Formats: sequence, structure tokens, C-alpha cells
Amino acid sequence: MNEPTFTIAAARALHLAAQGMLAPRRRRAVKADLMDAIRAMGVLQIDTISVVARSPYLVLWSRLGDYEPAWLEQHLAEGRLFEYWAHEACFVPIEDYGLYRHRMLDPAKMGWKYSESWMRERAGEVEAVLAHIRHNGPTRSADFERTDGQAGAWWGWKPEKRSLEVLFTSGALMIARRHNFQRVYDLAERVHPGWDEADKPSDAAVQRQFALRAVKAIGICKAAWIPDYHRTRRPHVDPEALVAEGALLRARVQGWDEPVYVHPEHMAPALRALAGELAPTLTSVLSPFDPVVWDRRRALELFGFDYRLECYTPAEKRRYGYFTLPLLRRGALVGRVDAKAHRRDGVFELKSLVLEPGERASARFTRDIAAALARCARWHGCPRVTVTRTLPAGFAPALEAALAQGAPADD
Repeated sequence: MNEPTFTIAAARALHLAAQGMLAPRRRRAVKADLMDAIRAMGVLQIDTISVVARSPYLVLWSRLGDYEPAWLEQHLAEGRLFEYWAHEACFVPIEDYGLYRHRMLDPAKMGWKYSESWMRERAGEVEAVLAHIRHNGPTRSADFERTDGQAGAWWGWKPEKRSLEVLFTSGALMIARRHNFQRVYDLAERVHPGWDEADKPSDAAVQRQFALRAVKAIGICKAAWIPDYHRTRRPHVDPEALVAEGALLRARVQGWDEPVYVHPEHMAPALRALAGELAPTLTSVLSPFDPVVWDRRRALELFGFDYRLECYTPAEKRRYGYFTLPLLRRGALVGRVDAKAHRRDGVFELKSLVLEPGERASARFTRDIAAALARCARWHGCPRVTVTRTLPAGFAPALEAALAQGAPADD
């Protein structure tokens, strides 16, 4: 491939194909499909906000459709996944453990995630936590009774929790499993007994792999997008060097000044995209921490979608809502919805649904969006969808009508 030029639509299609989001699945997911989806993404970011399904479950649903959420914890407990700081806190395939080992061995570079002063000044307490786990086995933070008299707010972790977290960042502890989504810590040698320090790759090899994996996961990638995917530090690998050795392919996107890069394993879909034959048909609801949108600059440059998460913004200053979910429709990001799953009542509330400027809400558009929202609600155990507000306001009646008619799935 000699510097082919993609249209922006073809670039989006190739990106979605790489992410496993080009078309709806034609068969119901099985447990092994979950690992395939995570391997395609490379990492699965963790977040605990639960107004709808927690982010890692929703990211998987966007790709797999209806599946059993317990499979994620099962893969973790069975040793196919581990948790560590990748893009942020993430589930990562266990075969990639070695790529993150250098971070564990130099945790001081991990910023707020690690405290040298805590490890130094509280060495006795940290050792006591390790001894407790060594003697008693896998342990949750909740297993330690709070004794400092302080409230358990987010930044008011009890001392044992802080010790658990710095030991986790340093690699001394790993997450053996989760219980009600709470981390269960154990000694690294018990969680991953097959690890041999002699297998640790060099830092240069790690940086190279991270660059290649970022391009592969993104599908079609500007050089500036590569470091964010795994949050790598300088010096960054020059993708031109990878092109020179044949490890990446260089291409262009119409209207962009800088080149883009494609992984050779995506040659087949890239050729289809160039021929206009890679047509996205999936309509779905995305997590704010989905790889498609977690890099806000990339979402803007690739999709023209200006996205910000407002859950940390004071309520009176929010423009769209607390936890807005991007809406993907047939290769475009067409809006965002602030939703809440009232699981006890079986109601999925669309508190605010805002379409992107210029989107024309045709009958087919409305059916696609309604179908995606209905599927998402049903997977949450909420058979009824209510619409509180839409922008434009005139979209609400058509959306409600489509929801009432039981809108069909994408085709």
C-alpha cells in the first residue's frame, strides 16, 4: 500500500472495525468473546460510577450486545485478566503483564497513584498489611476496620486502603478477584505464579509494542494519538521508524496535513475502506470511557464530536448532564444522552438527549436510536424507557413513538 488516501468516512469505518464496532453481532455472545473484545481494544478501562452499568460492562455491551456481565469477573478470577494502570485503571489480558512490569518496578513515576513518602514513613503499617495478606489470604479494604476516626470519603481512604493501593501500584499485590466490584488483593506471586522476571522485556521493546498496539487498536492513527492510548511517557517511538522497518503502513486522510498509520494486520479492512465497501451499520450507546471517545481530541478530530464528561462539573454549570453517553449511529457520533437506570422500578430514564447540530432526525435515524436505547435499557433490566427532555424538543414525540412501537434492530 503506497500512501493511499482515505476519506474521513473511510477512516471512521476502519477505526470502528478495529474496535469491533462496525456492525451488529449476528450471534449471541459467549464467554470467550469477551476476551476477544478486550484483546482487540488492548485494555478495558475501569470506572465505578453506576447510574447506568459501570463503564467496563457498558463498553463490552456496546461491542457484544447482550451478554452476561459476570463473565468479566470470572475471567479475572480465572487468571485471564489482571488489573493495572494502563490507559487508566484497566483490565488487561494476562499475557500482557510483562509490558506493564517496568511501571511496577519504577512506581515513583506514576504520580498520585503511588506515594514514596507513604511507603517510607508508614513502612511498619505497610508491612503489617502485607503480613496480614500473607497469613490470611486474599483481602478487601473492607476487611480492615477503620481506626483513625475519619470519614471514608473518596480522598479520605483509611490507612490500610492507601497501603493496599501503593502496594498494588508497586506490583507487590495484584487483584485476585472482585466481590461486589470491590477489589480483593493478594500477593502477586499467588495471583500470577507463572511470571518469571527473566521474561520482562526491555523498556525499548515495551515502548515499541505500545506504539504498535495503539495503532492496531485505533485502526487508523495520527502520531499524536499514539501516546494517550497506553499513557506512555517520553521519549515516544517515532511511527516513521516503524514504517521504515515495515511494522506500520503510512497513509493519508483527506483534509489532514499529517500522515496516518495503519497496522499491517488491518490491511484487508483498510482495502475495503478505501474501496468504499466498509460500511458501518451499528447504532449503539457508548460509555464515556469507551476507547472510541476517551481521547477527547481524537474524538473531535476523527468524528467532529466535542465531548466532555460533566460528572465532576458543578450541577449548575453542566451543559448536557451528569454522565452523558455518546450515541454512535452508522459511523457517526450523533448525540449524547444523560441516562439513569432505575433498576428497582424497571425504568430507563432519558433525562436529557441532545442531538449534534445539523443531525436530521429522519424516520430511519429515529428508529435506529430508539432501537439502541431500547436494547440498552432491556440489558439493564429496565423494560420501560421514559423520555424527559430532548434537544431539539421536537425529537421527543418521534422518539417516544418509535420506542412504543418496538423499534427494530439495525440492519
